[in-house]
Amino acid sequence: MNGPNGLPYGLRVSRVPGKPVHRDEGGQYAIHLWLRQDGQFNGDLALTLSPVEAELLHAQLCFALDGEPVTTYDDVTPDCRKEPRHAASRMRWP
Repeated sequence: MNGPNGLPYGLRVSRVPGKPVHRDEGGQYAIHLWLRQDGQFNGDLALTLSPVEAELLHAQLCFALDGEPVTTYDDVTPDCRKEPRHAASRMRWP
C-alpha cells in the first residue's frame, strides 16, 4: 500500500544536501538523491535528465515558485526568479 506521495509507506526520497546538479560527459543532468526507508538510509540514486527534460523541469519550477520569496543569492538566481517580474513569470503553467 502506498502513501500520499505515491511511495510505499516509510519510503522517502530527498536531495543529497550540498551536492549540486551535475552534468555528465554525455550531456545528461543528474540530480543526486538519497533513498531512506523507515528513517534508515537505504542508498544513493540519481534522477537523470536529458537537456530537454532539464529545461522543462526548470520552466515548471519557475512557474511553481512564482510569488514565493527568492532565497538565493542574486548571482545564482535564475532570471525567471529575479525582480522586476516579467509578464511571462505571471503566467501559469498550462
